[in-house]
Amino acid sequence: MATFPGVGNRLIAALDAPNRAEADSLVGKLGGVPSWVKLGLELFCAEGPSIVGDFVARGRNVMLDLKLHDIPETVARATARVAELGAGLLTVHAGGGRAMLEAAVKAAGSSMGVLAVTVLTSLDDSDLADIGAQGPVGELVVKRAQLAIAAGCAGVVASPHEVAAVRAIAPAGFLIVTPGVRPAGAAAGDQKRVMTPRQARAAGADLVVVGRPLRDAPDPAAAARAIVDELA
Repeated sequence: MATFPGVGNRLIAALDAPNRAEADSLVGKLGGVPSWVKLGLELFCAEGPSIVGDFVARGRNVMLDLKLHDIPETVARATARVAELGAGLLTVHAGGGRAMLEAAVKAAGSSMGVLAVTVLTSLDDSDLADIGAQGPVGELVVKRAQLAIAAGCAGVVASPHEVAAVRAIAPAGFLIVTPGVRPAGAAAGDQKRVMTPRQARAAGADLVVVGRPLRDAPDPAAAARAIVDELA
């Protein structure tokens, strides 16, 4: 299994920004509180792969959230490129199957962990029915977590509502990264399966991803510290 950076204070700040300038602005406002930053599709597409190296060079632990989902060879080649950039964690879609997950893990090498995205937190049972997937959500998440474990992934991405079920079947050291985390009183946005940071940690989450509640806070650093306190 990869020896990526540790979980630190367990907070991943999602830099959901349209460009480098806005991402840099948010990072500055956060004041280095989060142990990790998450770079997503919008920022990656806007700025290119160099954005990853820039944050790594500044001492940031980077989770690159691309949710790769393609044939095994294509995902392996892309994963190898991401590993060269210095990201600590990379997301791929568990729906790509075991062969794809294994290819990603092999290509990642020893310095980057591969996280399998189980079911998006924007989906619920009715959404799964619409796309022809067998639900309910909780059962599919556990099944895909088992697939990720068998493939050698470093961990999974799962909503806080499924964390306890995944933790129950996961080996020691298997990471559970949890989006859909909102401080008490914060709007859920387009997330359908949410919990507070304290609830997610109590359920067994290792790292939580928080975006809008930090970005939209009057004092992002103070908001981040409050979340870190909940996760302690």
